[in-house]
Order: sequence, then structure tokens, then C-alpha cells
Amino acid sequence: RPGGNVTGVSILASELNAKRLELLKEAVPAASRVAVLWDPASGTHHLPALNATARSLKVELKILEIRGVQGLDGALNEAQAWRAQALNVLASPLLNTLRGQIFDRAAVNRLPAVYQWPEAATAGGFMAYGPTQAEFWSAMVAQLDRVLKGAGPAGLPVVRPARFLLVINLKTAKALGVGIPSTLLRRADEIIQ
Repeated sequence: RPGGNVTGVSILASELNAKRLELLKEAVPAASRVAVLWDPASGTHHLPALNATARSLKVELKILEIRGVQGLDGALNEAQAWRAQALNVLASPLLNTLRGQIFDRAAVNRLPAVYQWPEAATAGGFMAYGPTQAEFWSAMVAQLDRVLKGAGPAGLPVVRPARFLLVINLKTAKALGVGIPSTLLRRADEIIQ
């Protein structure tokens, strides 16, 4: 409604997608070509910050649109043909549901990939940075609880998760032939052996 306010939970997708690219570059310093899996339904607001970060890191990006499960193979084939050296999987509910297939294809193509949710690295992904899904849903439930108890949504601020975790899966790194710098390992909140 014009003049109204909204409330909710922000996962800081634009900022965190760019931060994940920085962490990926730190994990794989030789990577100069990074394929980016992007769900256009999540909007284009992620892309300017991501492109600015890529320029500062001297990384070339190839943005690959994923509109559904049927587009994943084509996009990953395009990444391989482009000779991508790493993969940044942007924040998206669709891409999160496809993560098992992305894990498998990233392994076949030997692409270290960074994901949105720490649970992705726990489940077999190379690395992840962000809030846990449990913390995200807890914040959502807390906002809903306030509204159900009578608070007007317009008066509630947008909240964000309090913690962002860096999780690195050394088993996956070893399978990909990637050695993680010790400086990055020391900063990890969790290391999967």
C-alpha cells in the first residue's frame, strides 16, 4: 500500500553473495573465471554488488540463469565449456532445492562451489557462508509471532539473522584437489572432515 511499511527477515542476499565470491577467491586464489548460478526469480538486485566485487578481485564472471531443474544441466555445461574454475551459487530457494544436483555436477566438473546456507557444506558442498536455515526460520517465526500477538507489521523493523557461519568441507575439497589456505581454515566456524 502506498506510504506503508513492510516487515520480514532479510538474509542480506546482495551483500552475502558478494562476500561468498570473496571467500571463494580466497579458497581458490588461482580462480579467475567464476560461473554464477542465478535464479532470475530472485531479482537482479544481487548482480551489481557481485559484479563490483568481481572487478575488485580481477575475476571474470559468467552469469548463468537457472529457471528450473531443466535449466541446470545446460547452465553447468555452459560453465564447463567456458572453462569456469569455480562456481558461486547465489541465494535462491530454487537453487537451494537443486543443491544435490549441483553438488554432483560440480564434483564431475571439478568445480569448487560456494553456497548460501551452511547446511549445504555439511551436506557435501565445497563451502558455504551465511545464516543457518534454523536461525533464518526462527527469525521468521518470531516476526510472525509478534504480528499474531497484535503488533502491526508496519511498525516492526526488518530483522536479520545474528550470525553468519563459514563452513568448509575438507572432504569435498580433497576430492576436488583443492588445498584450502590455512588463513581461511582458521576463520571457518566449522570444518567438515
